[in-house]
Amino acid sequence: MSDESSLNTAVSRQQHTAVTLQIVGIVAFTFIAYLTIGIPLAVLPGYVHTDLGYGSLLAGVAISTQYLATIVSRALAGRMADTAGPKHTVLYGLSACAVSGVLMTLAALLQTIPLLSLLVLLLSRLALGLGESWVATGAILWGIGRVGPLQTARVISWNGITTYGALAIGAPLGVVLEHAMGFVSIGITMTLLALVGLVLAKAKAAVAVVVGERLPFRSVFRRVLPHGIGLALGSAGFGSIATFITLYYASRHWSNAALSLSLFGLFFVGTRLVFPNAIRNYGGFRVAIVSFAIEAAGLLLLAFAPVQGLAMAGAALAGAGFALVFPALAVQAVELVPAASRGSALSAYSVFLDVSLGVTGPLAGLLVAGFGYRSVFLCAAGASVLAVCLTLALLNRSRGIRPAALA
Repeated sequence: MSDESSLNTAVSRQQHTAVTLQIVGIVAFTFIAYLTIGIPLAVLPGYVHTDLGYGSLLAGVAISTQYLATIVSRALAGRMADTAGPKHTVLYGLSACAVSGVLMTLAALLQTIPLLSLLVLLLSRLALGLGESWVATGAILWGIGRVGPLQTARVISWNGITTYGALAIGAPLGVVLEHAMGFVSIGITMTLLALVGLVLAKAKAAVAVVVGERLPFRSVFRRVLPHGIGLALGSAGFGSIATFITLYYASRHWSNAALSLSLFGLFFVGTRLVFPNAIRNYGGFRVAIVSFAIEAAGLLLLAFAPVQGLAMAGAALAGAGFALVFPALAVQAVELVPAASRGSALSAYSVFLDVSLGVTGPLAGLLVAGFGYRSVFLCAAGASVLAVCLTLALLNRSRGIRPAALA
């Protein structure tokens, strides 16, 4: 290798590192927001059921209230990011997370008045759902604004890494805090984290709001609908594993179901780190097709595994396959709208992930009742195969369409 070639390689690596650091510096706010989401996740149902004395139904409602608020506020989050700017959207989101923490603290202090405590707790969950949609959408657009549209896939990938990493850290951290200092420590920690995020975010430079045509949300939704359906189909595998892997292992008299979940997450994050440029090099549709196929193979292996080791391999393979689905189709979806409507496109697209994870549990529960646990993973694999077919059709259609963002 010549000296000139070595120098060019070194410069390229430095530029790649510099871009990565800029991205991480922004998606760190997503990490903080999802820490506030993850910390109460494992202890909240127990607080509602055991400490307040309500049934499992209300414990489930306390969890799902956040996701309902996230789905409902997606359109507002996208429009806010497009008009007020990504930085302000992140600041509003972190403020909502801080309000959620304050309300969670108040709910803990009102434990002796169970009904009032529950009502305040539900308000806290609503605020957290707003914060989730605002921070996640704002951080992605803020990152794209910092490093340019060509790095969209990398920004979305890193945002996902921080999301799942924060949830993985937050859930056990919440258990430790609750055992050590009681439920009130959950709300206090959430509040402090959000306030730290606010201080750090305010110190970051904003990016200019993109001017130009802004499509109505319903028009944006129609454009990204096929991509969102693909995302929803692919997300069924993640929802099935997250919800039923423990019970499936128990039905087979296997142990270490938690290890399978860890392997899913490890291979998910590892795939995003190992293949950061796959989408840019091969295109979102091609990467999505391969990803869906790998996910389907992993789910089939999980369903038919005769021994525990192969089941774990199936979970790991499914995690590797699912890893690039969201960013691969998201890159293609945002190209269908003008640059000034990117936030709305990301929000509309993300709704399909929210809905898929919300309905997978109940639908899979019906399957289990009628056909057993294996049927859940078989149907999820079938959904991934359908996603392959849909994405092939989108790839063929895209060859004759000029992206709106470049028109």
